[in-house]
Order: sequence, then structure tokens, then C-alpha cells
Amino acid sequence: FVSVLTYLTRDKLVSLSGGLVFAAASFAVSYVLAYLITKIFKIRVGRRGTFINMFVNANTIFIGLPLNSALFGTKSMPYFLIYYVMNTISTWAIGIFFISSDDPTRDKTEKQSFNWKKLLPMPLVGFLISIVVLLLAIPIPGWVSTTFSMVGGIVTPMSLIYIGIILADAGLKSIHFDRDSILALIGRFIIVPAVMIIILKLFGGSMPKLESSTLIIQAAAPGL
Repeated sequence: FVSVLTYLTRDKLVSLSGGLVFAAASFAVSYVLAYLITKIFKIRVGRRGTFINMFVNANTIFIGLPLNSALFGTKSMPYFLIYYVMNTISTWAIGIFFISSDDPTRDKTEKQSFNWKKLLPMPLVGFLISIVVLLLAIPIPGWVSTTFSMVGGIVTPMSLIYIGIILADAGLKSIHFDRDSILALIGRFIIVPAVMIIILKLFGGSMPKLESSTLIIQAAAPGL
């Protein structure tokens, strides 16, 4: 919420529409490639949904945001927000269905139910509310902005601490590299960034260097 109101304006929002299109195209191509790879290499049922999500969707908040801030600073935040929105929509509107439909223990005759509230995770809700506030030029009291800024300021350090706790808890011995995991890692760190680079090279000639760099780095972030 604070980042949108700090780093975006109505004019800037319009100028970033091209980035949204390129990011959406990258996700679409990546889903097709991931699905084809699950068929070609016969990824087993129960792994396909997770494989596709690992292949396509990045961890933009816990890792992508600190990474982007470290590499490019606050000037890249408007471009980061564009990728973040597309990644969140991709994960919760498309990716989640691949996982939910790939449960090998599920009774095929049982009717599937889905919690539609999951389509609107809180970070996305905050973004959507901030866009409304931005477009309607609704004034925000100073104490609200200050409080939100203080809370938002702990996201990066807390996320890094959390990642460290998870890695320490899991332990390196729990990591096993088989064919499926290697394919997923190749997709996440090589194929998807390459797709983004090709799309930007072909169609993003007039895009600012900082914007294209941000999109490429986020496309290469670790899997969600």
C-alpha cells in the first residue's frame, strides 16, 4: 500500500502498462512450456502441479523484493510492483488450480471445492486498495502513512530472517536432486528468465533499462 502511493503516480501507472503486457506474455509462455515438459518427461501425478508452479512462479515478496532493493534501490520499486502483481495473479488465479487438481489421493468422483478467498491474498488486497486511493486521489492522514511505513519497513529484514529459519529447520540433508527437481530448477533459473529476455528483446525496445532489468531479475528469482 505504502510502496504504491510512494513510488507510483497516475501518469506512471499508465506508462507501466507495457510492462504488465510483457510480464503477462512471459507467464503465458512459461505455463505452456512447463506443461509440455511435464508431458514430455512424464512428470508423475502428485508432482505436476508443484512442478509447474516452481517452473513459472517466483517468490517476489520474501526473496524478489530484498533482491531488487539490493541490486537497483528504491527507483526500481514501480517496476517491481508490476511484476509482483502479475506473479500474484498467476499464482492464485492459475497456479493454485494446477496444484489442487494434481492430488493423487483425491477421490476422482468427489466434487472439488475451492476457497475463492485465496484468490485475494492480503498483499494483493493492499495493492488493489492503494490503486483505488491513487486513482481517486484520496488523501491519507499522516499518522496512517507513518504507521504503515514503519510496519512495511520490517518486511525485508523479517523475510530474510524467516528464510534463514526455514533453511535451518529443513537442513541441507533434506534436499535431494532427482530428475524432476533438476528440470524444475532449470526452468526457474534458465528457461523462464530466457523467455522474459527474448520477449523484451523482441518487443520492449523503448523500455527503460531499469524496468527491463527488474523484470528479468524477478523472472529469475527462486520459486514460490
